Amino acid sequence: MNNIRVAGLGAGDLNQLPLGIYRLLKEADHLFLRTKEHPVIKQLEKEGISYQSFDHIYEMHDQFKAVYEEITELLLDEASKRDIVYAVPGHPLIAEKTVQLLLDRSGNHGINVTVEGGQSFLDALFTAVRVDPIDGFQLLDGTMMRRDELQISQHVIVAQVYDQMVASDVKLTLMQKYPDDYEVTVVTAAGSSKEKIRTIPLFELDRQPFLDNLTSVYVPPVSSRELALKEFSTLREIIADLRGPEGCPWDKKQTHLSLKKYLIEESYELLDAIDRDDIDDIIEELGDVLLQVMLHAQIGEDDGMFSIEDIVAGISEKMIRRHPHVFGDTKAENADEVVVNWEQIKAEEKGEPINKGSLLDQIEKGLPALLRAYEVQKSAAKVGFDWDNAEEAMEKVWEETKEFQAELAKQDKRNQLDEMGDLLFAVINVARLAKIHPEEALQAANEKFYRRFAFIEGKVKKSGRSFDDFSLEELELYWNEAKKQEK
Repeated sequence: MNNIRVAGLGAGDLNQLPLGIYRLLKEADHLFLRTKEHPVIKQLEKEGISYQSFDHIYEMHDQFKAVYEEITELLLDEASKRDIVYAVPGHPLIAEKTVQLLLDRSGNHGINVTVEGGQSFLDALFTAVRVDPIDGFQLLDGTMMRRDELQISQHVIVAQVYDQMVASDVKLTLMQKYPDDYEVTVVTAAGSSKEKIRTIPLFELDRQPFLDNLTSVYVPPVSSRELALKEFSTLREIIADLRGPEGCPWDKKQTHLSLKKYLIEESYELLDAIDRDDIDDIIEELGDVLLQVMLHAQIGEDDGMFSIEDIVAGISEKMIRRHPHVFGDTKAENADEVVVNWEQIKAEEKGEPINKGSLLDQIEKGLPALLRAYEVQKSAAKVGFDWDNAEEAMEKVWEETKEFQAELAKQDKRNQLDEMGDLLFAVINVARLAKIHPEEALQAANEKFYRRFAFIEGKVKKSGRSFDDFSLEELELYWNEAKKQEK
C-alpha cells in the first residue's frame, strides 16, 4: 500500500516550521504543493528543493470545488504509482478541502494517508487581532460562504480570501448580516515577517491591494441588540423578556385562548396589505403574524410543553415528507399532481383510510363560514361530487335565486335564512369552479364599494348638503361617475 504524507507549511516563514516537517520537505523525492505561493517555499527554493505545484489548475476552472476535485484525483493517481508527500499552507486539517477529500477517498484506492501536522494560521491570526477565542469563534471558507452559517455573536474568521473576486463575495454575504460600515480586520501572512493588518469598514473589503492565498478576514462579534435585530435569536430573546419576571404585564398574562382573536385580526390585516400590494405594510403585518407565533411558542415553552424548535422541526419535517418530488424520487409534472400527492401523504400520516368517518370531518369547524363552504366543496369534489364546470354550477345559482325571491314574498324568516344560505353556497361553488377564491373576490368587492362610496361622500360634502337631501337616484349618478373614473 502506497502512502501520501501530508505536511503543513505553517502560517509564517521558515523559522516557524517544525524541524520534522522541514526534513520531510527537504528529503521528499516526490513533493507536491497545492500552491507554491507561500513564504516557506520561497525560502526552500533557495536551498534547492524540487517540487510540483498545482497552481496552474486554478486557472483551468471557474469554481474552487472543481479545482480541489482535480487536485485530489491527480494526487491519488500519483500515489497509486509511488509514495508521495503533499504540502499545504497552514495545518493540513484546517481549511484544507483537498486533504479532507484525500482522507475520504484514499481507502477506496488502497492508499494510506497520514497527516504530519504543521502550525495553524489560527494561532498567528488571533495573536494579530489580539482576541481570545474562548468566547467562541467560527472558521469559514471564503470561497463557499453562506449567510445562514454566520453566527454574529461570535468571533468570525473567513479564510482563503484569495483575491478581489472572493473578497467581493465575502463582503456581499457579510453585508446581509452586518452593517455596511461594520469594522473588519484584513490579515495577510499572519505571524510572518510580511504580516499585514488593516482594519477597514466592511464595504471596502474588496478594494484592498494585498489580498492573496494567505489572507483572512476577522469579523468581531456583534454585542449590541440594535445591530442584531435581523437575527431570529434576537426576536426570541425579546419575546422571552416580555414574558419574563421583569417583562410586560400584558404579555405575561396572555394564554393560547386569549391570543386567538389577535391572530385572526393580524391575519386579516396582512390579507388587506397583500390586496393593496403595499410592500411596507406587508412586511409590517407579516411581522405582526410572526409575533403571534412567537408568543404562542413562548407560552408553550413557559408551560414546559413545547418550544419554537419543536414548531420549526415539525413544519420542516412535514415539508420534506410532503414534497417527495423535490426531496425524494417521486415525480410531479404540474401543480395538480402535487396536490394529489400531498393529500395521499397527508392521509397516510394520519394512519387512517380517507373513507373512515366523514370526508368533511377533516375540515376545521372554526373556519369562517365562507372559507368553510369553500373547503367543504373542495373536499366533496375530490370524490367526484361536483359540477363539471362553472357554467353548470351557475344554473344552480339561478335556481336558488328564484327560491329566495319566492321566500322574500313571505314572512317566514327561517326559510329566508335557509334559502339565502343556499344561494351563497351556490355562488361560492361557481367561484371555486371558475378558479376564483371567493374570499379574495368578496374582499375586492368590499374595497371597490369603499372607494365608490367614499367618492359619493366627497361629492355630498362638497355640495354643502346632507345625505338626507339627496334622492337615491341622485346618489346613484355619483356612483356611476365613480365607476367611470375607475375605468
